[in-house]
Amino acid sequence: MAVDKEQAKVIEEAWTKESIMAVEINIIERMIGGRTVEAVEAGISYARFLKLAGMSNDSYPLFLRLLEVENHWVIDSLIGDKDPFLLLSSIHPNNYLILNAFKLLTNWHPGGIYPKTLAIILGVLQASFSSAKDGYRIYSCSINDVNNLGKHLNKELGQDDPNNRCILDILDRIGSLAGTTENQDIEQMSRQANSIRTFFFDKRKKMEDIIPQVLLVKSDYIAKEIAPNRVFN
Repeated sequence: MAVDKEQAKVIEEAWTKESIMAVEINIIERMIGGRTVEAVEAGISYARFLKLAGMSNDSYPLFLRLLEVENHWVIDSLIGDKDPFLLLSSIHPNNYLILNAFKLLTNWHPGGIYPKTLAIILGVLQASFSSAKDGYRIYSCSINDVNNLGKHLNKELGQDDPNNRCILDILDRIGSLAGTTENQDIEQMSRQANSIRTFFFDKRKKMEDIIPQVLLVKSDYIAKEIAPNRVFN
């Protein structure tokens, strides 16, 4: 029995492109939340699809979005055999990329994120601030940004830990801006970067004496993870 025109019109009005897209976004948000086995397995498949599709200037925001998934199985599917520090290396540093890198560092608690995920973001910042002046010209990082970078230092692992070494290098480059300008925002921010490095290397000093205590509240990414039932290679 054919659907009459009035009924078809009602159906079309109920399911517009916008309403269908809203449902799709809701499903993706649930997948990224990774709070169920089904969401984790969907996230693994989505990550594998992105990896196979390849990185481009059009798709890299999707890679950034997927980094919010707090599940190492999903991240491993996204990285594959690639060095996590180099995952986003094909994307030229830009304001959006650096801004979202610092946003992720701000959202994550120390120890509350998979080390490979942290390495991806550190790779972005290391490349962006290979020249501190050029990096700051693209994105004007603040004292808050520097603190949220420094809070991920793990003093117990020492400077030979790859993530620690990368954070210290980024702080060193940012700190090199000290004394190069009369801009007080840059001066204070760069001095804070240098102070964080000093406190890290000085065994007599505690990080909470240079970085706000509230930022140093630790977490454990493993405790929050939900394992998939099956992982497809």
